[in-house]
Amino acid sequence: MEIVKTKISLQALLQPHRSSKLRIALVPTMGALHNGHIALISHAKQLADVVVCSIFVNPTQFNDPKDLEKYPRPIEQDIMMLREAGCDILFYPNVDEMYGQNEQWHLDLGGLDNVLEGLHRPGHFQGVTQIVKKLFDAVRPDVACFGQKDFQQYKVVEHMVNQLQIPLALEMCPTVREPEGLAMSSRNVRLTELGRKQALALYRTLQHVKADVRRQNLVTLREEAIKSLENSPGVRLEYFAIYDADTFTEADNSAPDRPLIALVAAWVDGVRLIDNLLLQ
Repeated sequence: MEIVKTKISLQALLQPHRSSKLRIALVPTMGALHNGHIALISHAKQLADVVVCSIFVNPTQFNDPKDLEKYPRPIEQDIMMLREAGCDILFYPNVDEMYGQNEQWHLDLGGLDNVLEGLHRPGHFQGVTQIVKKLFDAVRPDVACFGQKDFQQYKVVEHMVNQLQIPLALEMCPTVREPEGLAMSSRNVRLTELGRKQALALYRTLQHVKADVRRQNLVTLREEAIKSLENSPGVRLEYFAIYDADTFTEADNSAPDRPLIALVAAWVDGVRLIDNLLLQ
């Protein structure tokens, strides 16, 4: 695996592959890799000849400076995991490589940044689109792979790709879970043993909603899920919603055949967790 830290050296490395008409995939990450990321690398290897993974803890998508400061950065372990996974290139730039002085960025996200994650993390998706656009420009991939766990982020990136007519394919890969069902996340390392058990209430509730989605009114289903989570020990709920998976708007019973997704965010053990489940 080649490791490069500048856009110029990355482009020099990719040019022969591009000239040979090889297909290039990008897996953008913030490091602190786990098996969910490795599943993205494996998926990318099936779709392309050359897989680039980027590791960059992007400051513009953190609205809490303490969260940015606490974000884990085990780079040696990440490099070892990527080598074992058969990644071809690691792009590992620093902040000065990716950002100039006083850069301005604003993209019309069609309201996607005003609901759920966008509502609770103001400015977050502007930061996400800003860095993802920079990574797309640096790598110029044929395909980019993202995880379903960050479903709203995927919809935001999809919106940007369509709006700016960026010539690449997006792939959403299924959420990878711990054996007991907890969605894999770099933040899970901050959970105590008790916190991990308490966090299972999120996935359990999502599963109940999926099991009952055909039998119950969506409003009632959502209200019951909220009540269940609010009564779960150690869980401080931020939101629970049932959305149309295509339009990313709140779902109702008027169109029973629409694809639905249930999404949840909650604080457990001082850690903010998100999860979701496609309901059919």
